[in-house]
Amino acid sequence: MSKKIKHMEGEVDYDYKNDILFFKTKNMDYDKSIEMDNIILDIDSEGLIVGIQIFEASKFLRMNKLSLREILHWEFGTKVDKIKEGVKELTKIEIRLTFKVKVRNQLVEKNPIIMPQPTSIDLPTSELFCVA
Repeated sequence: MSKKIKHMEGEVDYDYKNDILFFKTKNMDYDKSIEMDNIILDIDSEGLIVGIQIFEASKFLRMNKLSLREILHWEFGTKVDKIKEGVKELTKIEIRLTFKVKVRNQLVEKNPIIMPQPTSIDLPTSELFCVA
């Protein structure tokens, strides 16, 4: 099976009231959503992850909600691989975020890696890089 690799432009939105941080690709529609832990992944018709919603984002990222309102630069990368666990083939998802925010007039860079538990949800082996 060949690996799909895409590079996209993106946009970010932060819902301050509900503390939800949303990274998504521009001009890409999602076909379905998958809920994993405290995140929702938006998947397009090709099976690529094109959006990431993080619930309780300030707690998850250990940041002040006010700082999350001012994300200056960000990018995310997703990597989907197949792994064997016994006789089952599972999908392993890795999400790497990098973003800069202003905290007390200083730029702070965050680099969380999100790796939900492997799942039986079938997604193609792929990589997607999104920059804004």
